[in-house]
Amino acid sequence: MPRMACVDLPAFALQLLQRRRPDWREFPVAVVDSDRPQGLVLQVNQRARARRILPGMRYGAALALARDLRAAAVPQDEVDRAVAALVRRLGYFTPHVEPASNEPGVFWLDASGLEMLHDSLGQWAGLIRTELKREHYAPSIAVGFGRFGTYAIARARHGVTVLQRPQDECRATRNAPLDRLGIEPATRDALARLGVSTVGALVDLPVEEIAKRFGPELQRLHRQATGALDLPVQPTQPETPAMERLWFDHPESDVPRLIVAIERSLGPVLRMLGERRQAATELLVGFRFESTGDHLETVRPAEPTLDPVLLLDLVRLRLEALRKLPDRVVELILIGRGVAATTEQMRLFQERPRRDLAAASRALARVRAGLGDAAVVRAELREGHLPEGSFTWEPLERIGEAKPRENAEGTLVRRLYTRPRPLPPRPRLEPDGWLPRGIADGPVVRVTGPFVVSGGWWQREVHREYLFAETQRGELLWIFYDRMRRRWFQQGSVE
Repeated sequence: MPRMACVDLPAFALQLLQRRRPDWREFPVAVVDSDRPQGLVLQVNQRARARRILPGMRYGAALALARDLRAAAVPQDEVDRAVAALVRRLGYFTPHVEPASNEPGVFWLDASGLEMLHDSLGQWAGLIRTELKREHYAPSIAVGFGRFGTYAIARARHGVTVLQRPQDECRATRNAPLDRLGIEPATRDALARLGVSTVGALVDLPVEEIAKRFGPELQRLHRQATGALDLPVQPTQPETPAMERLWFDHPESDVPRLIVAIERSLGPVLRMLGERRQAATELLVGFRFESTGDHLETVRPAEPTLDPVLLLDLVRLRLEALRKLPDRVVELILIGRGVAATTEQMRLFQERPRRDLAAASRALARVRAGLGDAAVVRAELREGHLPEGSFTWEPLERIGEAKPRENAEGTLVRRLYTRPRPLPPRPRLEPDGWLPRGIADGPVVRVTGPFVVSGGWWQREVHREYLFAETQRGELLWIFYDRMRRRWFQQGSVE
């Protein structure tokens, strides 16, 4: 019979967080959906559970139970990158690997025929577990005959489990508890009130009644447990990258000649992307130097494109920013990464509006190519009680359409410093004689406030008294007194 294995990395987001922060392993740790007091706790480790911190709590309530709690959010793109890296890693042990689409951290592996390469399937699974533990994961592996059976056993047991006969797998699957299978809590509790707590008890229920009382999700789980939806491993098919390599008979160090070589290789790369109906979002240019190793440069157009002139212009700007190569180039590698192209992106001619947003985005792409990806950013609002924490800088990929609002009166704008600037002490007889900006700006003639901002008890206590101070010269300063540090600071100015 064909053999199959399931690799389960329980609480996958929590494992990723602990790999990112190994210094947190001795503390209670939680994964939250957002790093703020009202954030929801999603996953916790055993130390946190021992402090009565459970998924579903608010971050602020969890901190009240454990002041030494360590918590952070795990973005979805980080999870996706980790899953893709694990698929590649598991591909060293079998050519067919399938990640679960709805449960990150679960993988099915085709184990058929591997007995000829290893002493036993137990030894093969042990090698996988050792490799994953070396990467600081905590895996559970079950080797058996069916998709659902290996999944349920891997979820119910720790370490490596090898089932020698289908009957053994069936018996172990029936004894697997339902609360380990990711069932919705409300459904799980309703089944528990009926005395259904194992897979075997669920399988014994009539499928028609399950669909009527609990919905299609539990019906699908029932069909999987009975083998009605058992499928072989559906492996991911790695896509061949759109890549061109060029070797130089004589090592090259002249930048203009390298640009000509890149231009020759760029056409085949874009042609491969076009055959897949994709447009380039990134162009990776790799250099292998004669004695100093490898170097990689990345250019990103403002929007997906197949225009070689535009991409070559960005490459030229990036190479000109380097000024001089550290060594002579012996090999050149060009890799194009793309996304599915829309009809508008593939269209040769298109109507241009009076304000050419595409041209503006291309200009920003030129700035990024010449000065680096962090040169073009925009302010993004976020929840924060302090002015400097109420926004963050996010990369600006493209220019959007302007949406002006009608406003008959002028609006004052507060300009913030990146970091508050310290000010001299405020004299007792104020405002006369207080020169926060020096003699050139004159003394303060009028003060409005204070406006108190306090909080931060969940991280670091903050107490600030904000004022608007008008100087003799007419400038309006936004300042505050920090009671924790007993100093005055300027947060910004109002214009």
